[in-house]
Amino acid sequence: MTQHAPHRCVAFLLAFGLTAGAVLTAQAETADVWPDISRDIFPGKSVGLDQTIALEAPARAEDAAIVPMTLRFKVGGVRRATLVIDQNPMPMAAAFEIGPNAGVSFIETRVRVNSYTNVHAVAETDDGSLHAEVKFVKAAGGCSAPAGKNMDEAAANLGKMKYREFKSSSADLREAQIMIRHPNSSGMQMDQVTHLYIPAHYVEKVEVRQGADLIFAMEGGISLSEDPVFRFDYKPNGAKTISVEAHDTKGAVFKSEWPIGDAS
Repeated sequence: MTQHAPHRCVAFLLAFGLTAGAVLTAQAETADVWPDISRDIFPGKSVGLDQTIALEAPARAEDAAIVPMTLRFKVGGVRRATLVIDQNPMPMAAAFEIGPNAGVSFIETRVRVNSYTNVHAVAETDDGSLHAEVKFVKAAGGCSAPAGKNMDEAAANLGKMKYREFKSSSADLREAQIMIRHPNSSGMQMDQVTHLYIPAHYVEKVEVRQGADLIFAMEGGISLSEDPVFRFDYKPNGAKTISVEAHDTKGAVFKSEWPIGDAS
C-alpha cells in the first residue's frame, strides 16, 4: 500500500530542518485531510461510517508519545483493520491482517500523536467493503518526543520480547499481550547530545501465530510508540505455543515463542 505523502513529510523535515513547532502549526492549519489519505491507503474504495468497528481512544492524551488505542470488531468476518492518525507525518499507524480462523475481537496498541487530529479505525470485511469509526484526539508532539531510553540501552535490548496472558471476558477466547523492545525511532526525534536527528528505525512487520495458524499480522510505521505493545484475544485451536516474528526497517528479524498458559 502506498504512503507517498507521509514519507515526503518526514523527508522534508529531515532535509530542511523544520522544527516540531512548525510542523504542528502547519498541520493545525490543514483542512480535513481524510479524503486524500483514504484515497492513498484505500485506492478505489469508499469508506463508510458504521458500527462494524469501534475505536477506543482518549479524548485528551496524557502522553502524546504513548497513546493507547483499541480496535474492537463488532461483527464477524473482519479480515483486515487499519489504524489511521490523520494528522501524523505517516498517517497509517498500523494495518492488521486477521487470521481467517483466529476469532480476534479486539487489538490494542500504543501510538504517537503529533497534533490534534481525527483518528480513523477502518475494518475490511470478507466481502471487501470498508467500515470506519472516527474519534478526535487532543495531543501534540508525540512523533518528536525524546525516546524514553538512551540509544545504547535500546540497542542492547533490541528485539527482546515479553509475553503475558490475561483472563478473557469470554470463555471461548484467550487474551494475551506481546511487547517488543525497540526504539521505533520516528526520524523526527533529536539526539539530546549531538542535536542531530536520529534516523528513522522502526518495527515494520509483525506476525503472531498459535502453532502454525495466523492470529494476526501487522504492517506498521513511525506512529507506533517505542517498545511496541499488542494486546489481543483469539480463539484457541489446540496449539501449545504462541510465536512472534518481527522485522524492522534495518532488516533485523526477531523471533520468540512461549508455551500457551505461560504468563512469564
